[in-house]
Amino acid sequence: MTDTYDPPQDPLNFLHDDHEVVLVDKPSGLLSVPGKGPHLADCLIARVQSVFPTALLVHRLDRDTSGVMIFALTPHAQRHLGLQFEKRQTKKTYVARVCGKMPEKTGTVDLPLIVDWPNRPKQMVDHENGKQAVTDWRVVRSSHDETRVRLMPRTGRSHQLRVHMLAIGHPILGDPFYATGAAGDHPRLMLHSETLQFRHPDGGQGTRITAKCPF
Repeated sequence: MTDTYDPPQDPLNFLHDDHEVVLVDKPSGLLSVPGKGPHLADCLIARVQSVFPTALLVHRLDRDTSGVMIFALTPHAQRHLGLQFEKRQTKKTYVARVCGKMPEKTGTVDLPLIVDWPNRPKQMVDHENGKQAVTDWRVVRSSHDETRVRLMPRTGRSHQLRVHMLAIGHPILGDPFYATGAAGDHPRLMLHSETLQFRHPDGGQGTRITAKCPF
C-alpha cells in the first residue's frame, strides 16, 4: 500500500443535522480524523467543522470505508452517543462486495482480534490474547466469483469486518491490506457503512439514517 494521500474533493453529502447531531456520508479515501503530519491534516472532521464549527468526534470509519458517520454538536450529545457506542446500543449495517461465492445465506463470525504489531495497523485473529469480535452476515446476491453481503457487527474492533471476511475465505474486494491478487485490484475498498441506528441525544427517540451504497 502506498503512502500517498489524495482524498476526494467532492462536496460533502450531509444526511441529517439538527441542534445535537450531524450525520454525513464519508467518502472512501478520506481520513475520519487527522493523521500524523501536515500532509494528513485533511480529514472528515475538519471538513465537517468548516460547516458546523462545534462538531465533536463520536466514532471513526477506516480511511478506505465510505458511509454514515455521526458527529455530536454539543458535549451532551457527545457523551450520550459515546455511551451508546461503548455499550453496543447502536446498530450499524454495512454493504460489502467480497471475493468468491459464499455457500451459505447467513452466518456469524466469532473470532477474537488483536493488532498485528509488526504489520500494524493490520489486525489478526488471536484466540489467546484477542478481544471478542462478532459479525453477523447475510448474503444479498452472489455470482460465481463474488458475493454482495450485508454485515452487521455486534462489536466495533478495528478492521473487524475486513479481517472476519478474510478469515472465512472471502476477503473484501479492493482491500489494500487484506486482499491479494485479483481481489485487491479494485478502485476502492468495497465496504460501505449503509445504516446507523441510534437513540437521539435529545429525548432518546430511535433514529435510523441511511447512506446509499455507491457500488
